[in-house]
Parts: sequence; structure tokens; C-alpha cells
Amino acid sequence: MVPIVLEEDARIPAGIVDLESFRRWARSDDFPEHGWFSYLGGEVWVDLSMEQLFTHNLVKTRFTVVVGALVEEAKRGYFFSDRAFLANPDADLATEADGVFVSYDAVTDLRVRFLEGAKEGHIEIVGSPDMVLEVISKKSVRKDTEVLRRLYWVAGVAEYWLVDARREPMRFDILRRGKRGYIATRAHDGWLRSAVFGRSFRLTQQADPLGHPHCTLEVRP
Repeated sequence: MVPIVLEEDARIPAGIVDLESFRRWARSDDFPEHGWFSYLGGEVWVDLSMEQLFTHNLVKTRFTVVVGALVEEAKRGYFFSDRAFLANPDADLATEADGVFVSYDAVTDLRVRFLEGAKEGHIEIVGSPDMVLEVISKKSVRKDTEVLRRLYWVAGVAEYWLVDARREPMRFDILRRGKRGYIATRAHDGWLRSAVFGRSFRLTQQADPLGHPHCTLEVRP
């Protein structure tokens, strides 16, 4: 494979022919600091678009704040936010999800391990996390709703949370892993039950004082 130059700072080198070569590149100093690069079922996916502030970035932030606090309070594991690198060789998958929950049980049961970097710290989640979050953007519709939905299921992810806040009414799904694919959780007055967290969640959207969309994530037992 010849090198592919998408932008000056987004060069995909020659030699990316499979998941392992992609992961080696992702762990190297040459991996771009901007843009989203994924290896999904034999294809390299690239998104260099700028992130929408109110319908994507703030939505991710809301989930990170609320779910992260819930995980911290319960002392059940780790909630990793944007740019945490997730790989699963069985699913031929490597990507940076919008959010990942890894329980302590997943680590002790060897369903997940954390890979150390060549120089310092841990840089990669490998295996089957308990939950993954993706927030849909204009260029990620098929990736999030079709490709990742299939690959996360193959990877053994128990719950796939999918949010589309680009228009009203906003859509929020908790997809639970079934025998042949993910099954959408039925909502009750907007509330969705998560077996992973043992809680129900509801996502609503209003306008803030300046007229921008603002989402609220509620939690109840």
C-alpha cells in the first residue's frame, strides 16, 4: 500500500495492510493528533471534519460528566472519554470511541486489558468493554449506525449507546447485545433501562439562554 496524504498532517503511511499494522501506527509518534482514524473490518476510515460544538462536543461532555460521576460513585470501573483508543482483534476493529466503560470485573475476568505504550503509561483498551458510546455526526452516520453497530457486537460489547442530537426530536438508544445483533431497549416515557449500570437514563434537549441546543442526561434507579 502506498502512502496516502489526506492533509499535510494526516499522512497514512505505506504498510497499513491489516489491524496489527494499523495499531502499530496508532501507537507511534507519527499518528496524527487531529482527525479521527479507525480500522473497521479491513478498511481505514478517516474523518477530518471539525466537530460540531453543540450537537456533538457538548453532548459527549454531558455523558462524560453524568456517566463518569456514576461510575466514580459506584466504584465499579473506568469511564474513558473522547479519544480513548479501543481495539478488538476478533472484530477486526480499532477506533477512538466517544466514550467507553470498562468495569473492574471486565479486567479481572480478562475480557479487557490495558496495553502500555512504548514510552509511558497505558494507551490502548483491548478486548470487550461493558459499554461504548458514539455520538452521530454528519459524516459518521453509516459508520456509527451500521458498521460499528455490527463490529461492536462481534467484539462482545454488552451495550452500545447511540446518540443523534443533530435535529429534533433528539434520538438516544441503548442497544443491548442479543444473540444475532443489538436489540433496541424499549423506552418508557423517554426513559431507557441499562442493564450494565442498573439505572435508567433519559436524554432531553432544550434551548439555553442564548438559543443554542442544550441536552440534559437524567438518571434514576
